[in-house]
Amino acid sequence: MAEPLFEVAGLSKRFGAIAALSGVGFSVRDGEVLGLIGPNGAGKSTLFECLAGVLPSDAGTVKSAGRSLAPRERSPLLFYVPDGIAPWPEQPVAWALDFTLGFFRGRTALRAQVVEQFALTPLLHQPLGTLSKGQRKRALLAIGLLSPQPALLIDEPFEGLDLRQARETAAALRSHAARGRTLFLSIHQISDAARFCDRFVLLSAGRVCGEGTVSELAALAASRGAAVPGSALEEVFLALT
Repeated sequence: MAEPLFEVAGLSKRFGAIAALSGVGFSVRDGEVLGLIGPNGAGKSTLFECLAGVLPSDAGTVKSAGRSLAPRERSPLLFYVPDGIAPWPEQPVAWALDFTLGFFRGRTALRAQVVEQFALTPLLHQPLGTLSKGQRKRALLAIGLLSPQPALLIDEPFEGLDLRQARETAAALRSHAARGRTLFLSIHQISDAARFCDRFVLLSAGRVCGEGTVSELAALAASRGAAVPGSALEEVFLALT
């Protein structure tokens, strides 16, 4: 079993009377593909934004190697790839990749590989703001993979991609995970998560309902007296939430 790369405990965030996150806790293991799954509105994006320091949390800790990290201290550990953004919209894709390598001291040796994996060659001279949703998603994933941080937090990695692109993207991400990159992915389509992730954090209404592999989650559901028909992740999620 891999050692935890970082651990989250008691993470909470409110927006007025709404509790977006309530006492969230889980661990992220070194070199794993961890899926954060839950319906729209469960708090997945809020969780990622709090972990990355984009939003201040109201309570909770993030620890790595036994040390609690303030939000500003997490940047060497985590790189966050949000969904639905167009950074530097007037700059071409090639500029964004090279900026990532230069400013963040990224993984220069991977540039040619990610350009090929995400079919970016025809887009290299196209401004980011003019890309379609799927094209922009592929460019953002390439930017994330070129970053130097050991863990990537990716919000909806398959959003905007067609079936072929989603499968190619999954294969590309898995190839980087196989070399030790830790991937923490927010995915609302449970079937996508089931095919791709090693372990899962189940989030519902801002609370963690379970953490582990499908078999571990099924055992957790059984221990709580829930009947799980079969061992599909969808059924386990419904039983625990």
